[in-house]
Amino acid sequence: MPFNPTLSVITIVYNNVRDIERTMLSVINQTYLNIEYIIVDGKSTDGTLQIIERYKTRIAKLISENDEGIYDAMNKGLAAASGDYVIFMNSGDEFYKANTVEQVFETAPDADIYYGETEMINDAGESLGQRRHKAPTQFTWRDFKFGMSISHQAIYIRRSLTEPYNRKYQLSADIDWIIRAAKKAKTIVNANRYVAKYLVGGMSKAKHRQSLQERFAIMKEYYGLIPTVLNHVVIAFNLGWYWLRNRRTND
Repeated sequence: MPFNPTLSVITIVYNNVRDIERTMLSVINQTYLNIEYIIVDGKSTDGTLQIIERYKTRIAKLISENDEGIYDAMNKGLAAASGDYVIFMNSGDEFYKANTVEQVFETAPDADIYYGETEMINDAGESLGQRRHKAPTQFTWRDFKFGMSISHQAIYIRRSLTEPYNRKYQLSADIDWIIRAAKKAKTIVNANRYVAKYLVGGMSKAKHRQSLQERFAIMKEYYGLIPTVLNHVVIAFNLGWYWLRNRRTND
């Protein structure tokens, strides 16, 4: 029998009339048909809901109400999902190609987690190349010790392994969420391809210091204080080398 699980794709959006349609089209135009599409809108007032309404026949569930932040909204999406697997494709992000979901599930049957590589894009949808954190060849929960090596747009998780996002983290709860699921996973499969496009920016960029503090706290919880301090020395070195190398390239 072909492997044909239901994938719950969850899109979180609030007042993003510029990008929501692009994200929605990347979902509803997938060649893989067994998709449950869920949109959680924070009661947008800028025309976003009017765009969503155009495609209402392709949406399984639409929640539009006030929320207490992105992870509250993401928890609402998780609670509404009924698929075998879940993935978050938030407003501004996209599946890499129209057949991406099909290709991911063709990689291997019945894995607990599938993941791949992410391409960064700017506000105009233009490619900025691969993320600085390259996806590991074989991912385990320990691989986030040097940073978030897999973006949440690029990881498909068996829904039974997921738990609600920990809302004590306002900017980096996705790291904690993925680690918790990966610790329970028995089979994790690399799709060995680009699977998502990630719109650079967001709250973690705007509040970078708070995001880093939360990431340190999460890493300390899972990897220990001393290893986390030492790992951050490596992170700082790698970041400095990355910017130096790219500055030389651009000069």
